[in-house]
Amino acid sequence: MRKSSSNGNNSAAPLLEMERGGKRKWWEKMMDYKEGKEQILYSMPLVLTNVCYYLIPLVSVMFAGHLGQLQLAGATLANSWAYVTGFAFMLGLSGALETLCGQGYGAKLYKMMGIYLQASCIITFIFAIIISIIWWFTEPILNSLQQNPEITKQAAIFLRFQIPGIFAFGIIQNILRYLQTQSIVWPTVVCSLIPLLLHFVLNYVLVYCTTLGLGGAALATSITFWISVIMLLLYVNYSKDCEHTWTGFSKDSIYYVVGNLKLALPSAAMVCLEYWAFEILVLLAGLFPNSEVTTSLIAMCVNTEAIAFNFTYGLSAAASTRVSNELGAGRPSEAKHAMGVTLKLSVLLTAIILLALGLGHDAWAGFFSDNTGLMHLFASMTPFVCITIFLDSIQGILSAVCRGCGWQHLVVYINLGTFYFIGMPIACLLAFKFDLYVKGLWVGLVCGLTAQNGSLFLITRLRKWTTIELSPNFEDSTLVLQSV
Repeated sequence: MRKSSSNGNNSAAPLLEMERGGKRKWWEKMMDYKEGKEQILYSMPLVLTNVCYYLIPLVSVMFAGHLGQLQLAGATLANSWAYVTGFAFMLGLSGALETLCGQGYGAKLYKMMGIYLQASCIITFIFAIIISIIWWFTEPILNSLQQNPEITKQAAIFLRFQIPGIFAFGIIQNILRYLQTQSIVWPTVVCSLIPLLLHFVLNYVLVYCTTLGLGGAALATSITFWISVIMLLLYVNYSKDCEHTWTGFSKDSIYYVVGNLKLALPSAAMVCLEYWAFEILVLLAGLFPNSEVTTSLIAMCVNTEAIAFNFTYGLSAAASTRVSNELGAGRPSEAKHAMGVTLKLSVLLTAIILLALGLGHDAWAGFFSDNTGLMHLFASMTPFVCITIFLDSIQGILSAVCRGCGWQHLVVYINLGTFYFIGMPIACLLAFKFDLYVKGLWVGLVCGLTAQNGSLFLITRLRKWTTIELSPNFEDSTLVLQSV
């Protein structure tokens, strides 16, 4: 927690600045090094954790691909459908804890954090049942969307074995947010890295040593997620780091489900609306002439942007945690300062990523395809992808700040308006009316992201920063917004 640097020896500072030619004063205006260092040390483990969980389903798809081209197509379709209908939604639901646990920790209402964690797990369990029903009937749903029947049959098999995993994934995301808001981050690396390593062994055994085949690859994902859940629960239950915020299971959490839901649903909506926008671009690319090339190209661009965002994810989590903690402690000015530092760090990190992509786009494209024509097309798209990565990194920070402040409901309207009433219409107009095809789609996306960034920036600048009063009285589950 940042402390004021004012003391009785202020006269030494100007002399020191003069001795160093004013450099210290100039650099201090550019960046608060203490705050920046704390955020970097905080965000690095979260990046590793996020990448590990991102790789778990992907590894199963890779193992499925060794069974044949049809199985690869089915697993790829299933993985995409799983994120669209399940994983992204669960990730969004856990965003309520960034507000509740974050501000609760800052306000030192430690016992409430365990209560909100349990309430959030109840919510995710209910929605996991709904998602499971959708996944069970994947084949008729995808067939109604005019997908290849043979591929949808394989995708349905894959998803049915992955149904247990959606329950575990929801619990994982809740516990991660609960720990993240307390700045407990390195244990999450262990609880994600060890299951990932075991995941390779599980895939090999279930795919090649049993008759499950494709289903074995999906079952491996479910088992791995549950291994991670068990590790996280053991840590929360027995670690001294959580002894004040976790006092065991309590029926009192039921009274907080409704209050939690009021933040969880908007959190899920704001994540899904943006994620679906990228997926819609892939579907639209399939309507172009030579759709095999255009779909592959847009998929390369979307995956590149998604991978880049994984590296800036840690900073967005740092922004959410710092803002919510400071607001909970009644220090809105410190919360705003933390946001400013995170934005500067995000710009620096993104600049490094963009430099690497700009200089090595051909090598990067080679990871996706050996087709020289496709690599050339990706090179022409690189400037647009770089702009998207920059804008998405900034909105990631601003969206995290909004979650820390409890403004999820406002971000839902912003994402809906900017992506679906600005970005998508422009994308369709440029792509189909002016025959710009993939470039037209991506320019529309850039327009949507630009409008989103502008709207989020205005909210953080003009709206009064507030804190949520978290009453320790279990009989009162009302969330009262009160100006700081």
